[in-house]
Amino acid sequence: MVALGILLSRVVGLVRTRIFGHYLGTGDAADAFTTAFRIPNILQNLLGEGALSASFIPVYAGLLNRDDPESARKVARAVGALIALLTTLAVAVGVLAAPWLTDLVAGGFEGEKRALTVRLVRILFPGAALLVLSAWCLGILNSHRRFFLSYAAPVSWNVAMIAALLGWGPSSDPEQLVRYVAWGSVAGSLLQVLVQLPMVLKVLGGLAGSMRGVSQHVGIVMHNFGPAVLSRGVVQISAYIDTLIASYLPTGGQSSLGYALTLYNLPVSLFGMSVSAAELPEMAGDEGAGEERSAYLRERLRLGLRQIAFFVVPTTWTFVFLGHVVVGALYQSGRFTASDTNFVWAILAGSSLGLLATTLGRLYSSTFYALHDTRTPSLYALVRVGINVALGWFLALHAPRLLGVEPRWGAAGLTIAFSITGWLEFGLLRRALVRRIGTPAPNKGYLLRLWTATGTAVIVGWSLLLVLGDLHPIPRAVAVLGAFGFAYLGMTLALKVPEAAALLRRVRRRAGQPA
Repeated sequence: MVALGILLSRVVGLVRTRIFGHYLGTGDAADAFTTAFRIPNILQNLLGEGALSASFIPVYAGLLNRDDPESARKVARAVGALIALLTTLAVAVGVLAAPWLTDLVAGGFEGEKRALTVRLVRILFPGAALLVLSAWCLGILNSHRRFFLSYAAPVSWNVAMIAALLGWGPSSDPEQLVRYVAWGSVAGSLLQVLVQLPMVLKVLGGLAGSMRGVSQHVGIVMHNFGPAVLSRGVVQISAYIDTLIASYLPTGGQSSLGYALTLYNLPVSLFGMSVSAAELPEMAGDEGAGEERSAYLRERLRLGLRQIAFFVVPTTWTFVFLGHVVVGALYQSGRFTASDTNFVWAILAGSSLGLLATTLGRLYSSTFYALHDTRTPSLYALVRVGINVALGWFLALHAPRLLGVEPRWGAAGLTIAFSITGWLEFGLLRRALVRRIGTPAPNKGYLLRLWTATGTAVIVGWSLLLVLGDLHPIPRAVAVLGAFGFAYLGMTLALKVPEAAALLRRVRRRAGQPA
């Protein structure tokens, strides 16, 4: 249900990005909006889903599993009030400090491009605060195993932005249009909260309450919240330094990076986040102790890792070897040209080299959170950021000159650095968790079978691509990616991969056929 909700919201998000690219391409206005969106988004990334999931869900789900729903409700209300206070103060500071934040994150922007970015930052800040409250709703609903609504709620946010693009896109210049889209984003953020609120009110019985009798539990949440925010914070510092570096690239660097990361984040959310989000309440709610609990966590971790890898391995190969097919089908229209398609493909391929590490790493982090340990993931995130900043700076701003290529290709250097450090963080998380709970049962030959199936599927896809020749991007993508998918599923079935057989059974049940 998590994956279905995420898929729905991400598909609508891709539609939004395609329309955005059609009207705005990779020009100055697109760069300004992409950068401005990232600045207030620090609120959502610092205080929102990641930090709340790590600190709030284990405590809240634990109280529910101990049959203490009244204490759970009190904790949820208290945490919601504290989050609302923090975000209100942060919005006020953000709006006032918008010019300085813009200079800090996009020091390469000058003149009207900088001024437009500042205006957009001020519009977008309240929307980011609303998205933090949406993450609070998500934590509550996830703990009650009501997964779909929370992850489908961003559909309303995307629809509001699409309405702004379609309503004003044909008649507005790029600078005017991005302002309308920013206001659409704020309206969509409010809708995202409102669609979840009735269900939240139903399970909480209202929002009014006190911390009487639950101050200890709230204290645990806030104690774990600090390291979780630090973990998200250092990752955000890395992201904003990447944004700062990209601001010194030629026009189009920022927006192209944004287009690529939209695609990259799809499998991260759809497979890494969905499995991790579904597993966290289950892991946190287990009442076992000692070796019994460790064995339970090892088995859930093993199965979760297999499930993620089954989908992420072929996605990685698709983005690396057939990324131009994906990018062309989704974005190539209007101001977004074939040259832009190849450029975004290169950036996407660079980030995809670390896709498996990033998605598997999310499940390792969730396992630490279930153990009420938010410090270990924070420490390794800090190590990753330090190395990523230095490596990204070199690959983005200096490697193109040393290699004799155009400076704009430094955007791909940024994503390659991100992939390298992603594998480093994954290795550190895995080693630490093995020391904590022991080594999960080995999946003998599992990855080898997935690589074999995916390699065969790539050959099938490229063969068809060569036969089709110069075809419109959309039918070309349908044919090539469809052939790739059927080849991968066929090979995994032939190689007796259990997840392939389970997927086929689910599809047959949905279609009303005997499993």
